[in-house]
Amino acid sequence: MAYYAGVDLGATNVRAAVADEGGNVVSTYDRGTPQGPTGIAVTEAVLECIRGACSNATIDPSEIRAAGIGSIGPLDLAEGAVDNPANLPDTIDRIPLTGPVGKLIHSERVTLHNDTNAGAIGQRFYSDRNPDDMVYITISSGIGAGVTVDGNVLTGWDGNAGEVGHMIVDPHGRRTCGCGKEGHWEAYCSGNNIPEYARMLAEEDETVSTALPLDDPDFSAKDVFENAGIDPFADHVIEQLAHWNTVGVANVVQAYAPLVVYLGGAVVLNNEELVVDPIRERVGNHLLNNQPDVQLTTLGDEVVLKGAIASALTDGTGDETRLAD
Repeated sequence: MAYYAGVDLGATNVRAAVADEGGNVVSTYDRGTPQGPTGIAVTEAVLECIRGACSNATIDPSEIRAAGIGSIGPLDLAEGAVDNPANLPDTIDRIPLTGPVGKLIHSERVTLHNDTNAGAIGQRFYSDRNPDDMVYITISSGIGAGVTVDGNVLTGWDGNAGEVGHMIVDPHGRRTCGCGKEGHWEAYCSGNNIPEYARMLAEEDETVSTALPLDDPDFSAKDVFENAGIDPFADHVIEQLAHWNTVGVANVVQAYAPLVVYLGGAVVLNNEELVVDPIRERVGNHLLNNQPDVQLTTLGDEVVLKGAIASALTDGTGDETRLAD
């Protein structure tokens, strides 16, 4: 039997899977993403996960025929690495990936995509519905999109197409993104930034009364969504998030005219009614072109991992009609 590996490298967790030639997952292994001291620690975590998934499948890494990686960015495709990731500490400036993974599995067939492109590949490969024009958007630690136009996944220069979280949605630039620029969608609506946005909204209204633990260093996006319908200020924050998310999705739809927009990522998956429903209901009010079907990803939190597997199976194309030997 031929085996293939997929890796999902996020800012919070690393996951790897071994799959058979039909894309069926045989085994998995995951761990937290190291926050330093350097990018090599992250590389070692990726290799640990591949070894662990292989061990759980009772195979040696050398039996892996090809591997796909869906990773946080920005990417340097020429070197097969992540370069200065925005959502990891500044000490992590470079994360080598394709070279070390290829050495581990004794194969040069290692493909690297940003995580949202991997998500788009996975969504198309594993879904019954397989539109040529679709977008996968993740709202998680960061925000990004994988875009398929006329059946082709857009990769862009160095594989960094789809960084839609760094679109400017607020021209006043009231929030600074993790990348250092102002007014970006991600600065308001990503899981990492929702707490600071809530604090900013509270500071703008000195009369605000809320049970949200704004001063607690452990205050998180989860606290905001858990208080929906209970705390009026939490509802206000969620309403503002719905506004910015709708603006962001509308911008993506205007640019690429997808038939379907799939939404995923931890913020979305944990709060479907509060995140997906408002976008679906409002996005048409902002569009000149046709309104797409907006829905939750059908692959849950495995969409990037399965996209990495599909990339390995198809030598990076994601085209199920071009399965690798």
